[in-house]
Amino acid sequence: MTQWRLMRSKAIHLTYVLLFSMGLGFTHLNGFAQAFPSKPIKLISGATAGSASDIIARSIAEKLQNEFGVSVIVENKPGAAGTLAIQTILNSPADGHSVFVYTGAHTVLPLLNKVSYDPVKDFSAVVPLAVVPNVMVVSPNKGYKSVKDVVAAAKNMPGQLNYASAGLGSATHMSAEKFKLATGIDAVHVPYKGSPEAITETMTGRIDYFFAPLVSALPMIKAGKLIPLAVSTPKRSSQLPDVPTLAEAGIAKSEYLFWIGMLVSSKTPRDIVNKLNQSTLKALQDNEVKERLVSLGAEALPMTPEQFDQLIKDELTTNAIVIKAAGIKSE
Repeated sequence: MTQWRLMRSKAIHLTYVLLFSMGLGFTHLNGFAQAFPSKPIKLISGATAGSASDIIARSIAEKLQNEFGVSVIVENKPGAAGTLAIQTILNSPADGHSVFVYTGAHTVLPLLNKVSYDPVKDFSAVVPLAVVPNVMVVSPNKGYKSVKDVVAAAKNMPGQLNYASAGLGSATHMSAEKFKLATGIDAVHVPYKGSPEAITETMTGRIDYFFAPLVSALPMIKAGKLIPLAVSTPKRSSQLPDVPTLAEAGIAKSEYLFWIGMLVSSKTPRDIVNKLNQSTLKALQDNEVKERLVSLGAEALPMTPEQFDQLIKDELTTNAIVIKAAGIKSE
């Protein structure tokens, strides 16, 4: 009996030790999560400086810096179809201090290229930063006054007109491909490293048309160096109230939403994902940021991480259909 009591006493003691240790462990983990951020946060942009996602990332970086009390740095890693930025994120600690800022191209590139990552399994969506209209722009010296002018020219000269994109599979490319499918025209795709280069080539007239992110094209439009013919969104832009939508221009089923958003490695603790989401939504509600987005022709698209994850899954399905119908292949 005495031996049994001794064994029971030891068992109870061991249980208390284990529970205490587990409690310390949970406290440590909670403390780790609550300590976020503990160092500067890098917003790794897969686009070039001056592009839509870069401009918008920099618009919220200062507000996030004030919110978190640490430096928030925008670091551009363009090229290689966004994979340089993607690998930077996946090779960094999954602690929320490296955040991927990219566009709807995230739901296109894996459908066109053999990649070493899964856009759904390897990433957790944090929050969309904005939706930006793509605007169909042409050089003034081309003489095009409307979308119908471009379509007519393309049909009169099959395969002779060209159009730019900010890279294969980019939002600007997908927008142009939907336009081609809707109109049945034959034009040549010329991909560039980013929107700034594509805009420059369109201004010179070497490119016939470009579905440019309004954020990037607006200064050149205001300067009269580019002529806007239509926007890709379901409604007109407040910055270009006189420019019709593609639907209004008579081109049905060619709408395209160009989103810019934040993602992190899927291994990132969920409470950190939620904290990034909530802090970014707060930054997007700042009057200065809201005014900045409006001035760029962009609109906020507030979502929970779960809602953004679902949007990405839905787009992967939709884009697969467009890519197959358009016969788009990796170049």
